Amino acid sequence: MLVRIRSKDGNFRFELAPSADISELVAKTLETTTDADPHSLTISNQPRGNEVLISTLKGRSLESLGIKHGDLMFVSYKVQAAPAASASHPGAETSSAPADATKRLWESVLEDPVDTYWRSQDGKIPRGRDSRFCKHGLNAMCDYCMPLEPYDTGYHTEHNIKHLSYHAYLRKLAPKGSAATTSSSALPPLEPANYKVKVPCPSGHPSWPKGICTACQPSAITLQSQPFRMVDHLEIASPDIIQRFLEAWRQTGLQRFGWLIGHYEPYNEVPMGVKAIVEAIHEPPQEGELDGLSLGLPWEDEPRIKELAKHASTPLQIVGYIFTDLVPEPEDRTKTMYRRHPQSFYLSSLEAIFAAHVQLQNPTTSKSSTTGQFNSRMVTAVLTGTEEGGVDIAAYQVSEQACAMIEADMIEASVDPGIVRVKEEDRTEDSARYIPDVFFRYKNEYGLEVKKSAKPSFPVEYLLVNVSHGFPQDPKPLFHSATTIENRPGLEEHSTEKLLKELARLQAPSLIPSEGMTQKRRDLANWLSDWHLISFLGTTQLVSQDDMQTFLRAASSPDLFDDASVLDSVITTESWQTLMTFTREMAPTRPSTSAPASQGPVASMDEDIPPELYEQFAREAAGGAGGGGGGSGLRICPHCTFENTHSGTDCEICGLPL
Repeated sequence: MLVRIRSKDGNFRFELAPSADISELVAKTLETTTDADPHSLTISNQPRGNEVLISTLKGRSLESLGIKHGDLMFVSYKVQAAPAASASHPGAETSSAPADATKRLWESVLEDPVDTYWRSQDGKIPRGRDSRFCKHGLNAMCDYCMPLEPYDTGYHTEHNIKHLSYHAYLRKLAPKGSAATTSSSALPPLEPANYKVKVPCPSGHPSWPKGICTACQPSAITLQSQPFRMVDHLEIASPDIIQRFLEAWRQTGLQRFGWLIGHYEPYNEVPMGVKAIVEAIHEPPQEGELDGLSLGLPWEDEPRIKELAKHASTPLQIVGYIFTDLVPEPEDRTKTMYRRHPQSFYLSSLEAIFAAHVQLQNPTTSKSSTTGQFNSRMVTAVLTGTEEGGVDIAAYQVSEQACAMIEADMIEASVDPGIVRVKEEDRTEDSARYIPDVFFRYKNEYGLEVKKSAKPSFPVEYLLVNVSHGFPQDPKPLFHSATTIENRPGLEEHSTEKLLKELARLQAPSLIPSEGMTQKRRDLANWLSDWHLISFLGTTQLVSQDDMQTFLRAASSPDLFDDASVLDSVITTESWQTLMTFTREMAPTRPSTSAPASQGPVASMDEDIPPELYEQFAREAAGGAGGGGGGSGLRICPHCTFENTHSGTDCEICGLPL
């Protein structure tokens, strides 16, 4: 027969024989709970009253208790106390600890340093004394001068701030000092959106697509502007970063894509704000086209680049991505077309869906979410044409609703870039897809707010969150050069031979530790302070993993040009000595006839004599010997090895200088 059970965990149905013992029903009921105390389990045929301890009914069958087919029984219990369990059962501590850790994931996650900073701050907006309304003394405070909460609506309206910052939104949900934040047993205020069908259903019926009910189906969705944003501002550490990224498009006309390498810091222009600072743009392998590009994901170097970035002097990470959408004007090739504007689109539906996928793959850890993760701080930046024909950056994120709809496989891109399509419901066993009702609100021609169904399509703007952008007034980037950028075949190529030649040109083998910041050391430091160079060194097999971390810490150090010990930490590594050995082998040697023997203090003077002078001295000496008659006058060409007997300066065969 079928017995229905209702408890605080939900509704359940069990198939039992009428002659089954009550202990079988107890065992099945306990399987639906997590921390129930079996000794406190009670059962009743009414929602309130008539509760009987099941422990007093041992040995009795369901039929003898009057339980018939289809009966609904109400079960209640007390939560098992953790200290009591560990005291009575020595092994209970080890078995319950993992379950408790899984149940309270948010307590064990490690947040970003910027989140730790804002959690330790008051976050209130200070206000000065109002000369018109404040009648109190200097040490007093009233309603006209007391600090405002970081989510104050009037302040945001006055300063044209459209979205609350992430931490201001948290303060609005759970103000600091309230019961929700002080109670250790309180649940976090955030719950990630989920538009999937619950599998299995708590009520016990066959899972979707075989069945569905109100307990397992997602609720209707009303699209609306997200009140908060995870990142409030995108700051490019130096304009040179964007200029170097644009050079590939300027030379080829093909669109480019790059990952933004940077870190997060507090942004004081917005209450409790967060800004992403971009220190470099790493370009993965790609195939650019005139109107788009092809990109392989996940890219092969992603784990290595992420691990390398963590060891900079300021730990770095991927904070977003950037791509170009630039088309020259047909009449004036020096200007770009103005393609993204209010009458067309800001971010196409395909780009918004790609942004949602990237954000889903890079969630933000949060102690304020029941899952330990909430939304994402990945920023989408677009280099596009302006109305005046210039180039500007536009930065966006997609909303949490967009990510949840992508995760539930509900939406797809359309031919019209400004429109998102809602997919059709699918009841096949392999690709089952349930689509709840989706609505969006807008103001009609009469200024009235209207609610409309989003099926089959809706504007992409309902999924976007604007992010401001800019450059610092006093740029202080971590990296000071970008000589050669990776994955630009035909334009710029990284090679070990080119690397060693550059080290030879900088006279790197002659540098010794503890000699102060000479001009040669400054030139080498400027060349070394390059993200693209450091990332390439990791692929040459000449630098160990530990030394790579040392190289990056030195290259990104703010004291690289002032403190000689920073560069000394690189010069004294084993990998640097290996590079210097190869550099000496690759460097061209001077002819023995052209370079005088350098001994003692003269050696340092010889380093400053250009090689061209040595060759001139050698030619004059050879000419003098030939004209003096004391020698044989036989001179071997260093290029073709022909034996010249004349007294000229060029070879008779190849015509090159002797």
